[in-house]
Amino acid sequence: MKRSNHKAPVMNNVNESINQIKESNRFFELKSGFGKKYLIETHGCQMNEHDSEKLEGFLSQMNYVKTDAREEADLIIFNTCCVRENAELKIYGKLGALKHLKKKSKDLIIALCGCMMQQKHVVDYVQTTYPHVDLIFGTHNLHNFPALLQRTLEEEGAIIDVWSEEGEIIEGLAVSRKFGIKSFVNIMYGCNNFCTYCIVPYTRGRERSREVMEVVREVEELVSNGTKEVMLLGQNVNSYGKTLEGNVDFSDLLIKVAEIQGIQRIRFMTSHPKDLSEKLIETMGNIREICNHIHLPLQAGSNKVLKEMNRGYTQEEYLRIITKIKNRIPEIAITTDIIVGFPGEEEKDFEKTLKVAETVKFDSAFTFLYSKREGTPAARSSEHIAEDVKKVRFQRLKKLIDEIAYYKNQQLLNQTVEVLVEGSSKKNPNIYTGRTETSKTVNFPGDPSLEGKIVRVKILDAKTYSFDGEVKEVLS
Repeated sequence: MKRSNHKAPVMNNVNESINQIKESNRFFELKSGFGKKYLIETHGCQMNEHDSEKLEGFLSQMNYVKTDAREEADLIIFNTCCVRENAELKIYGKLGALKHLKKKSKDLIIALCGCMMQQKHVVDYVQTTYPHVDLIFGTHNLHNFPALLQRTLEEEGAIIDVWSEEGEIIEGLAVSRKFGIKSFVNIMYGCNNFCTYCIVPYTRGRERSREVMEVVREVEELVSNGTKEVMLLGQNVNSYGKTLEGNVDFSDLLIKVAEIQGIQRIRFMTSHPKDLSEKLIETMGNIREICNHIHLPLQAGSNKVLKEMNRGYTQEEYLRIITKIKNRIPEIAITTDIIVGFPGEEEKDFEKTLKVAETVKFDSAFTFLYSKREGTPAARSSEHIAEDVKKVRFQRLKKLIDEIAYYKNQQLLNQTVEVLVEGSSKKNPNIYTGRTETSKTVNFPGDPSLEGKIVRVKILDAKTYSFDGEVKEVLS
């Protein structure tokens, strides 16, 4: 196998590779009567989802056709996540299942990318255990994918190209959007927080913010093509601007994006509590286009555990931020992340997490069992919690979060809410679905004319995490 770490002139090679693969695929289609097909499976966060959109943009330029069937694919890409051990185990299981496909079709290309691939021990394990993998690349050189794919097509042996350090931000890449009416937009990359349980700073690199006008130009183009809602992405959007010249912050960027003619909804994630400013809260309250929803990870309710996590705030500080947000925006929905069973977490610490959840009354929460990640400080702890204890605590927390969510949703019965219609249900084409400003899912009878519209829906049934209703008015 070949391992490469060079950072040669990139974009000229990329464009040349796109054109060469495009011509090769066109010739293949003329000869065979059908085009080459690809399949991408994405695991992980919105960042990974958006990275896959970029890969799809490249593949579309190269005349590949998308398929959902592995047996039909000429190229299979797993875009991986390493935040939790289960995510990695799933990838290994899927790689094992592809071995028989590779035997049936030696021309099949299997590629791995994403956060898992930024870990040397993972790459080494894949090399020795899954020799049928043809291409491995990381998060820092995704923009170089076409050139790497061309090398894979032309050279013997697997290609491994993982950069240990992040490079400069590459603008202007083609993106194949998953949804037309709503789109992800990266505003920054990387993370400087180094929470002791988290592998992201090691896989995504240090914080780098995109220039304001580059973000604005991207959103303007999206809106001109029909996008009504954008999700601004960053590992910590509240740190936006720190690597840029001039005095610019996340609130300033939000104001600029909201000024774009035609934008109707602006969302963002993720916010870090230690960097959430009063200026941002005021900006959210003042600008109509910014949705009444904030995702604000708590992670734990115990000050002892928060300190061990290196979160940079206390329980009391977190609750003060929540109070400020609710006082300025009473109708806001607040969601969160919580880790159960962090090393050293005692019963009294967990009880404090339950108390905070009860106090805040989160609309929903992503709850996780602590997962040891090689290379993080927490993994070296001698105070790991027994799995059975973690699971019992997890169920107690989940039960509380579900009860709060159900109670809050019941308050919306017979109320009318505004919903951006995303499309029809896969199970029932006559049922359409969309989200409120507060990011709650609403299902209702509809037809294709509603897709992409903002409608007023009366809530007829409130469940734990969704609603059923009927359309009363089409607004736009």
